Amino acid sequence: MQIQYFKEYSQSLQRDMEYKIYGHAGKICLVIPTQNNRFHEWEWRHMYDAVQDEIVQGKIRFVSCDSIDMETWSNCYGDPLYRFDMHETWMNYLVDELIPSVQKKLNDFAPWWVTGASIGATHSANLYFRFPDLFDGVLGLSGIYDVSEFYGSYHNDITYRNNPMAYMYNLPLDHPYIEKYNRGQMIFCVGQGAWEDQTVSDLRKLDGIFQAKGIHAWCDFWGYDVAHDWPWWQKQFPYFINHMLEKKEADD
Repeated sequence: MQIQYFKEYSQSLQRDMEYKIYGHAGKICLVIPTQNNRFHEWEWRHMYDAVQDEIVQGKIRFVSCDSIDMETWSNCYGDPLYRFDMHETWMNYLVDELIPSVQKKLNDFAPWWVTGASIGATHSANLYFRFPDLFDGVLGLSGIYDVSEFYGSYHNDITYRNNPMAYMYNLPLDHPYIEKYNRGQMIFCVGQGAWEDQTVSDLRKLDGIFQAKGIHAWCDFWGYDVAHDWPWWQKQFPYFINHMLEKKEADD
C-alpha cells in the first residue's frame, strides 16, 4: 500500500501539522483519531490492514489527520473560551487548509467521507453535519453526540455549533441540509457492552432526531458483548467501509 507523510504549516493554528495519506486512488476518507491521539494512531492499531485489499485495489484512500484535543476537549481546567476557540480553529484548519491541500495534491475535488471512533466519531459527525458540501459520507463508531459534559456551565455559539445533539435537535424540518445529508451515506454504530453506556444513550437519542426529521441514517446497535475498544472497531470498520463502497459502486 502506498503511504505518504506530510508536515505542513497551518496558518490557522500557527504550527506545523502532520498527516498521512494511505492509498493511491479511489474515494478519499478523512480519519479522525481518538481522544488526545495522533495522525498515526490508526496505522499503529492496524485499522488500515483490515481494508488493505480495498486500498491496494484503488477503491479508497485514507487521510489521517492530527488532533489538538489536549488543548481543547481534554483541557478540563483550561480557560473555556480558549479551549473552544481552539477547537473551532482546528475545524477551520481541516476545512480551509488540510482538505484543499490534499485535493490539490491528488487533483481530486470530489466530496470526502469522514470516519472516527470514540471522540473521533464525535468530530466526524460534527464535520459531516456542518459541512455537507465537503462530505458525502460519515462512519461513526462508538461516538458521543451530546458533548455538553465537556463545557459544563460555560456556553456560547461555538459550544453550540460543536454539539451535534443540540443543533441537530433544533434543525428545522425544511432545512436544505436535510436533503444534502440524505444524498450521502450516514452510518453510526455502537456496541452495548463495556464502556458504551453513554454512547448507546446518545445514539438512541440521535436516531430519534433523525427519524423525526426524515434523515436517512443507519444507526446500528451491536450486541451486549461489544465493548468500546479497538478489537471491536477493527471488526466494525471494514464491515461498514465495504458496505459504503458497495453502495457507492452501485450508485455510480
